[in-house]
Amino acid sequence: MESTVSFVRMEDGTREDYQLLEGFYRQHSVKLPDELLAMVKRLGEDGKMGYKIDRYQHSLQTATRAERDGADEEMIVVALLHDIGDIISPENHSDLAAAVLQPYVSKDNHWLVRHHGIFQGYFFFHHYDLNRNERERYRGHPMFETTAAFCEKWDQTAFDPEYDTAPLEHFEPMVRRILARKPWEFAV
Repeated sequence: MESTVSFVRMEDGTREDYQLLEGFYRQHSVKLPDELLAMVKRLGEDGKMGYKIDRYQHSLQTATRAERDGADEEMIVVALLHDIGDIISPENHSDLAAAVLQPYVSKDNHWLVRHHGIFQGYFFFHHYDLNRNERERYRGHPMFETTAAFCEKWDQTAFDPEYDTAPLEHFEPMVRRILARKPWEFAV
């Protein structure tokens, strides 16, 4: 039988209760790389949705382009996982992906993922009668240029069915290394 805490209200918990819970959370968190890799795969389940490739291939292509352009491993993983929030909430996908990655990536890369949707809008918002320059409100932020470059060089160009894209298995060790970091060690 599984051990349980002694309380029904958190304020009544003991040190032993919370140590027990910490063990369960640690066991659960080791599954995170598998969960995120599965989320990337799920990006292909909805088909192409009008694009020439599905979002799974888009994610792989974004990461492949980043790697071939000399990005560091954390940025390559960010490029692979930047759209995982699309599965739950396409309209808020940037915030969701950023929240998941935040404990494991740098503060700068968290900012990039969180804001990439607005920066990506530069390439298409005007077709929806929206302000394509919405990203300008962040002009002057230390990550403005990096986020703009991420979108211009890797994200908005990653819809090419002829591009020689690396398979997910190529990126899996990178994902596992980044997510094996002690949470919040790199994020602060």
